[in-house]
Amino acid sequence: QVQLVQSGGGLVQPGGSLRLSCAASGTDNSLNGMGWYRLAPGKARELVATINTDGDTQYPPSVEGRFTISRDNVKNMLYLQMTSLTSEDTAMYYCAAWSGADGREALGQGTQVTVSS
Repeated sequence: QVQLVQSGGGLVQPGGSLRLSCAASGTDNSLNGMGWYRLAPGKARELVATINTDGDTQYPPSVEGRFTISRDNVKNMLYLQMTSLTSEDTAMYYCAAWSGADGREALGQGTQVTVSS
């Protein structure tokens, strides 16, 4: 059973940067990919970054060029580096992992990111 524990987040000024971290355990060899969701009040959940086992990454246009997802397979860590942040990036961010033949999803506990002056 995959377990994800997040750290990072907080308050940052517009134009600033922030890094989120996610420690994974129980992944064995069934992990297919990992990513980051965000959920803002009144908005649908948005998948903002994914990385597969080959290290290929994908981003939606809303964060392309500003967010970078990376993983350390030795430490079982996932990261999200966020730059040029705006108020539109304010949301709760969740680390995600997909495993097994059925793509079972595990989520971290969530961490708040607030972009405000």
